[in-house]
Amino acid sequence: MSNASNGECRHGVRGIAAWGKPALIAAALAAFLAMPAGARAAECPAAPNLPSSDGSQPANLGVLKLQLLDYKCFGAYERDVAIVLAEAQAYVEKRADPAAKLALVLDIDETSLSNWPNLLADDFGFIFDGTCEHLPKGPCGFDAWIARQAAEAIRPTLDLFNAAKARNVSIFFITGRGEAQRAATINNLKAAGYDGWADLIMKQPGDKSPVRTFKTMSRKQIEDRGFVIIANVGDQDSDLDGGHAERTFKVPNPFYFIP
Repeated sequence: MSNASNGECRHGVRGIAAWGKPALIAAALAAFLAMPAGARAAECPAAPNLPSSDGSQPANLGVLKLQLLDYKCFGAYERDVAIVLAEAQAYVEKRADPAAKLALVLDIDETSLSNWPNLLADDFGFIFDGTCEHLPKGPCGFDAWIARQAAEAIRPTLDLFNAAKARNVSIFFITGRGEAQRAATINNLKAAGYDGWADLIMKQPGDKSPVRTFKTMSRKQIEDRGFVIIANVGDQDSDLDGGHAERTFKVPNPFYFIP
């Protein structure tokens, strides 16, 4: 995982807040801005987006963004990610059996690769189109960011990947990225140190299914190939819900939300 300097972390921020609340409080609010276009409401919804919505005043968005920066920039995010992945690695190492056809499933964005420069440049918003010519300043379209093939490995995930591969556990990447981004994604994964996986499963053209449905069906297809998925690792509930894995491991991601 990239350890961004405070200067990189603080780009575009007008002040530093030493807020005591965990940044995870921000997930449902500040992260809302980073939803893909299909998940953002252009106008008021017919019903509350969150089951717990009670009409009370939410936390200030500017404060939440400062919390997100502090969470990432001063080591707490890396610490929490490492805790989850250490548990996942311990389970995979214990469960591994060279005589069995076992699999590990990994998400890509904010699970295997860090898009922090893109998130920071876009101020935790989501911009799909447009160039990334002004990095480290923004804006930076996500499609152009993927094309740059510059995302760095989240190091504890790379350690898990290598531990699984060394124990004859096949690794499958399942990502909501589109098929058109396959070449750039493969190049970025390899440049970041991931090499020797079994398959990279991506959304095909015309697939309008929710991420949750797409990933559940993809895991079922892996099982249909005779594999037992011993662990499924992701940063969103939609990466993990739906079954077809012995264990699930969710790494923290308070920066955006994908239903």
